[in-house]
Order: sequence, then structure tokens, then C-alpha cells
Amino acid sequence: MKRVIMAAAVAAALLASGCTPGSGGGGDDSGSSGSTFEFWSFTAINQKADVDAYMKKHPETRIKLTEVGSTSETAQALTAALAGGKVPDLVLIQGDDLPKFMQSPENFVDLNTLGADKMTGDYLDWVIKQPTTPDGKVIGIPTDVGGMAIAYRKDLFEAAGLPTDRAAVSKLWTTWDGFTEVGRKYVQATGKPFVDNTPTSVFFQAVNQGTERYYDSAQNLVYDRNPQVRAAFDLTLKVFAAGISAKQTSFSAGWTAGMGKGDFAVVSAPSWMLNSIRTNAPGTAGKWDIATIPGGSGNWGGSFLAIPKRAKNPEAAWKYIADMQSPAGQLDHFLMQGSLPTTPSVYTDPKLIGKTDPFFSGAPIGKIYTESVVNIKPFYIGLNDAAIGTELLNTLTSVEQGKVKPDRAWDTAMTNVKNALRG
Repeated sequence: MKRVIMAAAVAAALLASGCTPGSGGGGDDSGSSGSTFEFWSFTAINQKADVDAYMKKHPETRIKLTEVGSTSETAQALTAALAGGKVPDLVLIQGDDLPKFMQSPENFVDLNTLGADKMTGDYLDWVIKQPTTPDGKVIGIPTDVGGMAIAYRKDLFEAAGLPTDRAAVSKLWTTWDGFTEVGRKYVQATGKPFVDNTPTSVFFQAVNQGTERYYDSAQNLVYDRNPQVRAAFDLTLKVFAAGISAKQTSFSAGWTAGMGKGDFAVVSAPSWMLNSIRTNAPGTAGKWDIATIPGGSGNWGGSFLAIPKRAKNPEAAWKYIADMQSPAGQLDHFLMQGSLPTTPSVYTDPKLIGKTDPFFSGAPIGKIYTESVVNIKPFYIGLNDAAIGTELLNTLTSVEQGKVKPDRAWDTAMTNVKNALRG
């Protein structure tokens, strides 16, 4: 559905706030009647399109959608509601925020009691494990995964004397060093920045390509001594030092405007990002293409639909989940919006494999994104992943803004992370 997800680590700093819980619909208690239910989502992922599609297919149903805000703001609102406020019937939780809710599974309906036990085999093993408790309860159903790629402006590449064919471009940056070198050539040829920013387009992609991130497989915190995290962090500083960044924070007003004006030529493009590019820069249709990410594979993103224990209409919410997150439902969503399914049975479906996107110059997005996730080795996502990622990302953003010196960045980040974990 998404994802954005953005991962909360990114969203906490980057996404604009939306409305507060309850402001998106109703305000009465009609959620307890018939097929009406209240749904909390985060912003910037066009959840309304899914809701409208479902209500068109089920005209007897009324869904009161509230886009709460960023992923982290949505998680915060849910935490407050679970503590005694009015809960929604259905809520979207992005993957990095899920572990904190898994600490108290009693706050959610065990979806096995509604039929999830007949569906769990449909999903990627490493994804469905995330919302499953040690004793087998399932508190969420996955909506998507965020296969990664790089979106680039063909017209701007051509003006810089660079190749424009997606296969040729992919060969230019089989490594992140290759990506940086292409950026240098672009800046030399045009005098303009190459990449939108380094914290998201480099760090948050590179750190999500590893086999281990902020926790090890035994669930121990290792963010401060994991060489894969340090390598992604140092890589980001190296790319920034190359002078190729536009320093436009993802999802900011400047980023949105710059995308349409051609202020940068490349942007990180996990599968859920495609809809953001289309929405934010509609006048650039046909000017973009999609190349393989340096390193070839990785996952950034993914969300889960859950039903709080005190939901007034869990049955109606479950019907929505069962329909929209079935293999057929996830395939339909991909064909409509580009978010990659978590249901591997559709990965060989001709409609997915053959899916091209005219906005992105006919790029075979089904093939590109499927290949990005089928070979990944998933890492454990722990209780404080979102908080850790936020502080690492914020520090790198401060480097781009001139507020933190690069040679102090890692120590600053470690201090900030430790303070956040203590808080």
C-alpha cells in the first residue's frame, strides 16, 4: 500500500504533517455500524486511491480515512490511542515502527482469529515473520516491500553528455563509487547538482542493502560497531564531499519544486517512490527512466495493516485487509501505483513482469523491482530501529546544511543516538 514507508527514520524528519486523528472523517460513532470503519494511514502515499477502489467494489462500505501525518506521527498517535483514547478500526504501521507495537501484542486483534492463518503462507517468509509473535499470533498483514532503484532524468543526462539508455546507465554505477564518479562528470558538464541529497539517496539506500543493520540476528544493538552501518555512513560523507548534492531534503518544498524544475538529475527510487515522483513533478512525464541501484538489490520500506483490540468494527476492517492484501489485491495495487507486492506468487505473473511505466520512459518496473528484492538477505529490525535511523539521518542532514562538520559527524551521530535511546 504504501509504502512510502518511508521508514520512520526518514519520515520523522522529512514528511510534512497531515491532519490529526479524527479530522479526516465522521467524528461520530458510526464506525460501530454495518460496514463502516475508521482507518488511520500516514500521508504521501495516496491511500485514498485504495480506499476509493475498495468502496467502488463494495458500495455498501463506508471507510472514514484519516491521514494522520508522517509515519512516525501516525505511530505516535496510535500509541496514545492505545493508552486509552479512541482507536481506529484499522491502522497502517510502517515497518520500522512495528517492533515497538510487537512488545504489546495484546493491544491488537490476533488476525488468525479472523482468517489470517489461511493467508500467512502467501507472503515472503521474512516479511510475515515481522508481525508474528513467538506463540504464533499475527497482529499485522504486510502491504508491500520497497525494492530499490535509481530514477534519473534522461534529458538532463543527455545534456551532460552521459548515456541515457537504462542498461548503459546501470553499468555506469554497479558500485556506489561508480555512482559518485557519474555525479562528478555530470556536475563538471553542467555546473548543476547531480543528486537530490545524500542522506536519503545514498545513506538510507546503502544501509538497507546490508545483511545486518542496527541489531544483530540475536537482537543485540550493534549500530555503533556494525561495519556495514559505518560503511554506509562514511560513504554518504564521501559522496557529499564530492560536491554533487543539491542538498534538498526529501519531501521538502524545495525538493518537490526542484524535481519539477530539473534542479537535480537523480533521486532514490524505492518502488513506493514512483508515485511521489509522478505526483510532485507531473510535467516531467517521459523525461525519467529507472536504473538498477548500485549493488543491485536491497529493500527500503514496507508497511503492515493492523486492527487495534478495541476496534468497533474489526470484521469490516478485516474484509478490507483480506481483499486488498491478497496476492490479487497486491498485484492490482502494483499495477495501479507501483508498490511492490509482498506475495511472491505474483512475481512470475506476466502482468507484473511485463509491467512498464510510460511516465518513466517505459521502464520495466515489474522486472526491475522484483529482481531488487528476490536476492536480498533480510536483517533483523529491532525495537529502536526507527529512533536510531532518525538520528543517523538527521546528523547527515545537518552535515549537508553546514551545521555539523563531516569529521565530527559519526561521533555526533553516536551521541545523538545514545541520547535518544536513553530518552
